[in-house]
Amino acid sequence: MSQVFDTYARYYDLLYQDKDYVAEVTYVTSLITKHNSQANKILELGCGTGAHAEYLARMGYIVHGVDMSEEMLVRAEARKATLPSEVAARLTFSLGDARSIRTQQTFDVVISLFHVMSYQSTNTDLSAVYETAAVHLSTGGLFLFDFWYGPAVLLQKPEVRVRRMEDDEIKVTRIAEPIIHVNTNVVDVNYTIFIEVKQTGEVEEVNETHRMRYLFLPELISYGCGGFNEISSNAWMTDDALNVDNWSGLQLLVRD
Repeated sequence: MSQVFDTYARYYDLLYQDKDYVAEVTYVTSLITKHNSQANKILELGCGTGAHAEYLARMGYIVHGVDMSEEMLVRAEARKATLPSEVAARLTFSLGDARSIRTQQTFDVVISLFHVMSYQSTNTDLSAVYETAAVHLSTGGLFLFDFWYGPAVLLQKPEVRVRRMEDDEIKVTRIAEPIIHVNTNVVDVNYTIFIEVKQTGEVEEVNETHRMRYLFLPELISYGCGGFNEISSNAWMTDDALNVDNWSGLQLLVRD
């Protein structure tokens, strides 16, 4: 999987340049403040290029980001180098797998955003991430993550999508062709990406498959019951209950 994300990292920030990281971090921190107002240290599993971590650090949190892609972390460190020194001092990053990383530290909150949990396509993978979160939290610590919500995925069904974006140097066209596997609760999202270098007109084609698991509330509760209690499960970025109109859900757990 890391090889996929090393390639992906080359155009990741361009692809998600319109993603509202500030709004997402504001939403996440509102939940943290509500349920643990003294929280200060955050572990982020699957930090990517460090955008969420940056804005958390800007809000005063000490953040350690973990990712399994070396190229993603190169870009995260480059982002860190552009920040004011007092913000950068609150950020650290390391190479590691959310299923197995052990930092030998304890945190107030563990977060995993942008559907990292849905990349855990097997039961073993999913259980391992819960275990990672549990060993990094003391009693009362929070585990917060988003995920693909199964009933919405099955009702709406994945469809072919085309996205185009560009900056001063490249044009990127990404075609997503999903295949749903209903007996294993996964969607193979097959990407064909064309990257054109503006100066030369040279075009590179990249092919990737991202295997995504859609999840259901009863199974999430059952996985979390080994060390966690559920605080809330909602549609992402709202106080609405999980529903068939929103693929993206969020679960907030507390370490018992």
